[in-house]
Amino acid sequence: MARTAFKRILLKLSGEALAAGQGFGVDSARVHEIAEELAEVHELDVQIAIVVGGGNFFRGVAEQAKEMDRVSADHMGMLATVINALALQDALEKHNVHTRVQSAMEIKADAILKATKVDGIYDADPMVVKDAKKFTEISYMDVLKQGLRVMDLTAISLCKDNNLPIIVFNLNQRGNIRRVVTGEKIGSLVSA
Repeated sequence: MARTAFKRILLKLSGEALAAGQGFGVDSARVHEIAEELAEVHELDVQIAIVVGGGNFFRGVAEQAKEMDRVSADHMGMLATVINALALQDALEKHNVHTRVQSAMEIKADAILKATKVDGIYDADPMVVKDAKKFTEISYMDVLKQGLRVMDLTAISLCKDNNLPIIVFNLNQRGNIRRVVTGEKIGSLVSA
């Protein structure tokens, strides 16, 4: 069995990752690809908590939600994340990984893994700016000072306060979750 750098992780997936190229909804084949990769990481005796966004549903109705009460709009976003969580749960259980969907819990993870469509954190959007500079390592404070959109600024501050490393990597390269979990240096590391 491969040696792992982490025993318990929190993996952040965007809702768009589940939609694949469709932009809206859930692409069943892509969900099963992700589930298969997660099942392989789970076989390494790594505990995995997953936070999944709802942008693949909610961004599609965001324009209509502009005029809505904030609480109602937030509830719609939360329902979108639950829909995605249930789709991922179904796929994981088909790969013999026992899964439980929860709306909130204390994880006590060793690291947060943020799976994205780019290979790390850049000083500008690398999809738009061809000479954007990639950070292989960056401090929490530098992320905050530079206003880098790695994740919500409150989440970055909480990670800093708890000295919880964040690793941002490309989900679209098969095997990257395993590479991160086994300690391979890919993507970008946010730490103290």
